[in-house]
Amino acid sequence: MTITDDLQKLLDILPQDLRQVLEKHSQRDSLVEVVLDLGRRPEARFPHQAEYLSDKPVTQEQIDNCIQQVGTFGGDNRAGIEQTLHRISAIRNRNGKIIGLTCRVGRAVFGTIGMIRDLVETGRSILMLGRPGVGKTTALREIARVLADDLNKRVVIIDTSNEIAGDGDIPHPAIGKARRMQVAHPELQHQVMIEAVENHMPEVIVIDEIGTELEALAARTIAERGVQLVGTAHGNQIENLIKNPTLSDLVGGIQAVTLGDEEARRRGSQKTVLERKAPPTFEIAVEMAERQRWVVHESVADTVDSLLRGRQPTPQVRTIDENGKVNITRQLATVNGLAPSLSPEESIVPARQANGWRASGQMLPLPPVAAEREKPSRQSEFDRLLNESFNYTNSFDRDEVKNSGPNGEDLPLHVYPYGVSRSQLEQIVQVLNLPVVLTKDIDSADAILALRSHVKNHAKLRQMARARQVPIHMIKSSTIPQITRGLRRLLNIDEPEITDDRELQLFLHSASDDEIDALEEARLAVENIVIPKGQPVELLPRSPQVRKMQHELVEHYRLKSHSFGEEPNRRLRIYPA
Repeated sequence: MTITDDLQKLLDILPQDLRQVLEKHSQRDSLVEVVLDLGRRPEARFPHQAEYLSDKPVTQEQIDNCIQQVGTFGGDNRAGIEQTLHRISAIRNRNGKIIGLTCRVGRAVFGTIGMIRDLVETGRSILMLGRPGVGKTTALREIARVLADDLNKRVVIIDTSNEIAGDGDIPHPAIGKARRMQVAHPELQHQVMIEAVENHMPEVIVIDEIGTELEALAARTIAERGVQLVGTAHGNQIENLIKNPTLSDLVGGIQAVTLGDEEARRRGSQKTVLERKAPPTFEIAVEMAERQRWVVHESVADTVDSLLRGRQPTPQVRTIDENGKVNITRQLATVNGLAPSLSPEESIVPARQANGWRASGQMLPLPPVAAEREKPSRQSEFDRLLNESFNYTNSFDRDEVKNSGPNGEDLPLHVYPYGVSRSQLEQIVQVLNLPVVLTKDIDSADAILALRSHVKNHAKLRQMARARQVPIHMIKSSTIPQITRGLRRLLNIDEPEITDDRELQLFLHSASDDEIDALEEARLAVENIVIPKGQPVELLPRSPQVRKMQHELVEHYRLKSHSFGEEPNRRLRIYPA
């Protein structure tokens, strides 16, 4: 890796006493920037520390002398030193007079993109993300040189602040054969981007700091014309762009979509969800976490879709060791964050290992129980259902509950139930250990949990909630699955990918022997026939109360069921997914 910085040219514009201190400094080669603020001591900043260069405060005369030796400050209050990559940024007072300078060292580092060179050569558009100072512009400059010199592509750089190719009319050699278009006014960068495509027939457009909606739209226009884009944007991760309405178009844009009942049930989500609006402008995203550690999303579309559905993506992690060797690992997602990386040789499996039907995101049959067995007692049957048939990884821990409610309320959350069984609510809160307190006073409530049918026919409740600014969360029916999902939404807790043992405990808590037999019949039908064979199954005739419990059990499997026939022979039919 080769580094050229022309550091002496930057030191030459500084006051003589400061220049002499820096020329003899032991960390001279790692200098990041020099800060000169009127009336304050001059400061030198290094990668991991900062120190004062003098005990004397900076004077206006010293600042003016520095200004005279650099280029003209543009509309973005930036200037440079001709034939170098250094950047001088100004701070002005209310009258427009410059009273502070940030003199940043610009370095051309050859070999920085060894970690992603294979991605650059694919011809797909690449977006570089990272905090300021992590090296996005340096990597962008090197990418432009590799594309122009090594791959012989027609590359045009949109150089808004002359930071990529340096100040002056002649671009810095660090960009190789790539051409540079300067931007007279930063707010017109999007126009120059379109002009470059229309006038200069580029194969690649390189843009630094896409920051406005117009620039994001211009980038999409360029990408749709078949031109490869390489750009940077401020933001540590893709999640930052998704939440940024100005730049979300770079990753495809976000829109609210209303799902049908069947699709919402299949996904196990609310009816209104967020989805990606269009294909991403940039097909690959690189999160520059550190200078020697980059996180690569090979498919931005897949990453955004996963995030919008509440799943953590599994990107590549690329690092470079002391010998210059690139190591590629895979980051695995867990419920509470990201798991340690695995090497490429290791098999990549979902982080949450389930033993049941939701393993790997697919429904799988559980091991069948013995066909011939003695009639167990109610308690032993209850234990068997929990410990054998539903031996899942516990996916709903108290640690997952956030420290505040959906609107920033302190936990526990005070919930006012309306039309919902209070006894069932108390039972669910107790068994699942939820930070919820049920209240009979709507004035002290943080939220209202109500049946949808009751809310529609009760205008006064809606008026009271609106006047007190208390949100109403509606559920379709007063059943254990519906109430549980309603409470999860209230607490901003994601739906578990696998059935929770404690939810099953709720389910069987008050069941009689006949009811447990009926539930066992439904469970065996689902696990032995409906899921593995994909065939519908009809159950034995049952009473309305028992059929209701069977419906709820089937709903836990994310399957659909209907009752048909006439009493007393009315029975359940279970359909495959």
